[in-house]
Amino acid sequence: MKLVIDDACYAYDTIFGDFGEITALPGRSINPTSVKDADILIVRSRTKVNQALLEGSKVKFVGSTVAGLDHVDQDYLKDNDITFFSAQGCNSMAVAEFVISAIVNLADELDFDYTKKTLGIIGVGNVGSRLAAKADLMGIKTLLNDPIRQENENLPNFVNLDTALSADIVTFHTPLTFDGKHPSYQLLNETNFHNITSQTIMFNAARGGVIVEDIWEKTQTKVNIIDCWENEPNINQNLQKDAYWATPHIAGHSVDAKFMGSFMVYEALCDFTSHKQNESIINLINPGVLKVKQDNLKDTLNEIYDFKQDTSAIQNLENFEYYRRNYPIRYEWPHYKSLTKLPIVEK
Repeated sequence: MKLVIDDACYAYDTIFGDFGEITALPGRSINPTSVKDADILIVRSRTKVNQALLEGSKVKFVGSTVAGLDHVDQDYLKDNDITFFSAQGCNSMAVAEFVISAIVNLADELDFDYTKKTLGIIGVGNVGSRLAAKADLMGIKTLLNDPIRQENENLPNFVNLDTALSADIVTFHTPLTFDGKHPSYQLLNETNFHNITSQTIMFNAARGGVIVEDIWEKTQTKVNIIDCWENEPNINQNLQKDAYWATPHIAGHSVDAKFMGSFMVYEALCDFTSHKQNESIINLINPGVLKVKQDNLKDTLNEIYDFKQDTSAIQNLENFEYYRRNYPIRYEWPHYKSLTKLPIVEK
């Protein structure tokens, strides 16, 4: 069996080596020629998986080791009997940690009590629900908006979009969708941007395209934290220049998240091929107990990982893709033993 794999997929040689011959390529370099004779295609977010890529190929299984779906034409795969699996939720804890780290840093630097602030979470799926649980542990009041969940689950504590956008801190965690009853493309636009004020702290750690950036760059906010951009890596430099943290789509790039993305695809591929799982792979990440001896939450989080270095890394935008592909090691909070209690929730 022949596999074409994005070479940024975590430990691809160890995890997928037993399935057959692997050709590893940068995601942007995977093209119709490289997949023509492949049976299996495993990608991250930089490969557009569609008819243009796969027509005439032998590919019968596509695995995506990231949570996003907008790079994959699922209708084409279904219509052509190509099995698809996406590692939904693999990076949810990492993104939630990113948002909490930013809030804790901002509370210290801008001298506010985050327990007196409201947090509007727009999109309460894998990421948003974990973020809400962490916020609850920290005493932060959440305003949850997710019309699809609200309709399907009849959740009485959810709020409408305008109410969530009126929170002190607003953070987006929706997928990027263009159709259906509740598309998220340009969800924050000229009809509702008035809810964002000069005192709003605003995050986009969802997908570029969820917020109309041309309006955002002209809107005065208290602080912007931006990890997801339209037209990556050719991002909006006005927004980048004014952001508190301007990072290159790495909120979910913990070692744990990247491993889990590969492992979830591995499990699906084992099912697809009736291949017996190697039980040792689940223990591939084992850094031991890591210790932090800081006496406050901000310094504890920043010792675990200081996201400000991610902002510095892309002051020259030519580094955007290189930095993503060569991202520093960052473990999630449960690996750490710390003097200061961390807001850790069960996965």
